[in-house]
Amino acid sequence: MPRAIRQTVTPAADGAPRHSVLVVDDSRVQLRVLSALLGKMGYAVSEAESAEDALAQCARRQPDMVISDWMMPGMTGPEFCQALRRATPNHYSYFILLTAKSAKEEIAEGLNAGADDFLTKPVNQSELRARLAAGTRILAMQEELQAKNQVITQALSELKQVYDGIEHDLTHARALQQSLVPDRTRDFGAARISLLFQPCGHVGGDLVGLFSPGPGQVGFYNLDVSGHGIASALVSARIASYFSGDLPEQNIALCAGKDGAIELRRPCKVAEVLNARMLQDQGMMEYFTIAYATADLNTGAIQMVQAGHPPPLLLRADGRAEFVGSGGMPIGLMPDPIYKSVPIQLGPGDRLLIYSDGMTELMQKDGSALDGAGLLALVREVPETKSGPEYLDDLYWRLCALRDRDNPHDDDISAVLFERPA
Repeated sequence: MPRAIRQTVTPAADGAPRHSVLVVDDSRVQLRVLSALLGKMGYAVSEAESAEDALAQCARRQPDMVISDWMMPGMTGPEFCQALRRATPNHYSYFILLTAKSAKEEIAEGLNAGADDFLTKPVNQSELRARLAAGTRILAMQEELQAKNQVITQALSELKQVYDGIEHDLTHARALQQSLVPDRTRDFGAARISLLFQPCGHVGGDLVGLFSPGPGQVGFYNLDVSGHGIASALVSARIASYFSGDLPEQNIALCAGKDGAIELRRPCKVAEVLNARMLQDQGMMEYFTIAYATADLNTGAIQMVQAGHPPPLLLRADGRAEFVGSGGMPIGLMPDPIYKSVPIQLGPGDRLLIYSDGMTELMQKDGSALDGAGLLALVREVPETKSGPEYLDDLYWRLCALRDRDNPHDDDISAVLFERPA
């Protein structure tokens, strides 16, 4: 009749706690011998005369170590080891097979079954002590690993909470930044202006906008702050406040005319004011590029300053195309740069596309940048029947099709499209 016997435990000489050991053997004599040896060494010993009885005990209390005979009626030692591993996936017992076998094939069989070590009969006390000491070291390392895993799991949980908070804040920040571009298009009758803003992350350093101080006048811009992410987004939001259409008294692009009416300031002067403000702020480490333009909606006459921004693309109604602009120094790099306004005349059916370098520097699937020529070729693929936001969306998705889907774009993409009806 299978039975379990709890032996008297002799404390360790150093007072340190010992591991529990389950001895499994169908020989009562062998059980007594091993139990006595283990008890003298200070281990907490339990006994089982069959693998089935041992599994029942392990279901109630899982031992730290198991010493099992190989040859037993019913379930063998290797079979018991496999059953134990399956029954206790979250607890690891150091398993020693007790056997008279020594052939390599049989040793391999035991290891494949999940055994950690072997003891040959008759058991030598010194060898038993050494095998158990090795098992103790393994279990100690496992306990240390489990403790570290718990610390890591806790840390990951805390990090996830922090990440979720940041994710929530960034989602809110994205909504706030998108609110800086409330209208994607505005039709003035004599002209139409459309905007595209696609940040590479939650928020970006690009920004587009427009404002009109009165009939027949409009100012529009596309800016790109150095760097990416939150810092650049904060700078772009600050710059947007300088071009507020709702608060004309705070808009640096507006000034009072001779008759007291609000009118548009010359673009080159706007660039100078922006540069002075950026340099006055000692905490501002970023710089930015901008293409800012004013337009007479009645005549199609445009004045534009290009402060380090890519040259805009002028698309004529007859199919001709050219890049326009005189370059210029980015805003916030050096004091007192010279900015010049560039005149552009748009006729009926003409378009002016102002864009950020996220377009021309987009990395294609072959590893090369799109560049200006590639952008022009892509623009020519957009159907002439499309206009406004539909035109910009078509261009954007064509850009996305060129990019390797496994490597998302790492720069913001933005653009302003100025169109005169044919």
